Amino acid sequence: MSTPPAQGPAPTDLDAALWSAGVRRGRDGALVVAGVDVREIAATQGTPAYVLDEADFRARARSYREAFNGAFAAIGTQVDVYYAGKAFLSVAVARWAHEEGLRVDTATGGELAVALRAGVPGGDIGLHGNNKSDAEISRALDAGVGRIIVDSLTEIDRLADAVRARGDGRRAPVLVRVTTGVHAGGHEYISTAHEDQKFGLSIAGGQAMTGLRAVLARPELELLGVHSHIGSQILDPAGFTAAARKILRLRADLAAETGYLAADVDLGGGYGIAYLPGEVPIEPGRVAEDLAGVVGEVCADLGTAVPRISIEPGRAIVGPTTFTLYEVGTVKPVTVDGTPPFTRTYVSVDGGMSDNLRPALYGAHYTAVLANRTGSRETVLARVVGKHCESGDVVVYEVDLPADVARGDLLAVPATGAYGRSMASNYNHVPRPPVLAVTDGAVRVLIRRETEQDLQALDAG
Repeated sequence: MSTPPAQGPAPTDLDAALWSAGVRRGRDGALVVAGVDVREIAATQGTPAYVLDEADFRARARSYREAFNGAFAAIGTQVDVYYAGKAFLSVAVARWAHEEGLRVDTATGGELAVALRAGVPGGDIGLHGNNKSDAEISRALDAGVGRIIVDSLTEIDRLADAVRARGDGRRAPVLVRVTTGVHAGGHEYISTAHEDQKFGLSIAGGQAMTGLRAVLARPELELLGVHSHIGSQILDPAGFTAAARKILRLRADLAAETGYLAADVDLGGGYGIAYLPGEVPIEPGRVAEDLAGVVGEVCADLGTAVPRISIEPGRAIVGPTTFTLYEVGTVKPVTVDGTPPFTRTYVSVDGGMSDNLRPALYGAHYTAVLANRTGSRETVLARVVGKHCESGDVVVYEVDLPADVARGDLLAVPATGAYGRSMASNYNHVPRPPVLAVTDGAVRVLIRRETEQDLQALDAG
């Protein structure tokens, strides 16, 4: 094994890019979020728990809406911002997003049901999915969703046939998802625009144009436009601008061939956030200006009107709003073979891969801080691990923690708002943690903690 990394900044430091705006340290070193001490949260709500700063969520939603509307107004068009519910969705979160002027993007019938329960009008909801069931299509048509993003040639006919069978004369609004060949994203599993994968129709292979023609040929469908999503956790706007050029060219080619100039272009989401100290998240203002510049320039070169644009941020809005609060259990120093040998301290917490699968699934890296006190100035090289029966049950691979970290302490892992609860499981029959919203000095439960009774209720015996 390699030698340990150099010691980082003092463990009491908080990198603002990783935390919600409402997080600070109190005088005695304990974390405080939106006016609430984490020790109070642990005492009243238990651990582990996802702790979400509502005001920060709302501010990040507004920042995307304002940045993109401002940048694209300068080139004479409008932008619809869809909150990507796959990152994290609850009734309250869907409601907050809509109250801040966003629409809601869903990927399954379950997500669609949550958005509808939140009171989001059907026209402000989009439905994704590479393998939509008949029931999901029917529910979307019943709800009058504003757009259905079709993902395959067979889905086009399935959707059109479902509309025709209803016999009410309405048409289904459709975007065709295409793959641009632009590769972007933090891991192979979340890079979604290369051709050899399950999403969309390839531009290079000709399937994208075939799909667009097929939609135009079905009177039951209304072709709104073209959709592209190139990946996730992207920190460089260059991928977005390269994909935009290809999408706008495809749109122009369709117009030249058929006379139909699609009104809408969706440029997807995938805007990256910071997970480790020193990382720089993508700024909504920067990517909005870059994209608006490219869209205006390319449309001028092609001689086409500028389309209405839509985007789908999820992680960038909810990710930094939330940290996971754990209680420390076993603390175990382990001597590791290296050059020279070194000691790594394994700090076990009362959660793990059941509440944050990303480190095990993607090798994703997080950091952690001692949350209930300042701790000693001396630090130890620690690995934060969970309680599950897997050696890969790692929450934080490497972090400097105070050397006096001990059983009963609280640890906070920032930037877990995206995909933490969404990917959570009941591995080893561990109930999933609650999601707690904190605002103006008050805590309320958005999603309650599961119990062993909840799990037993599913078991038919």
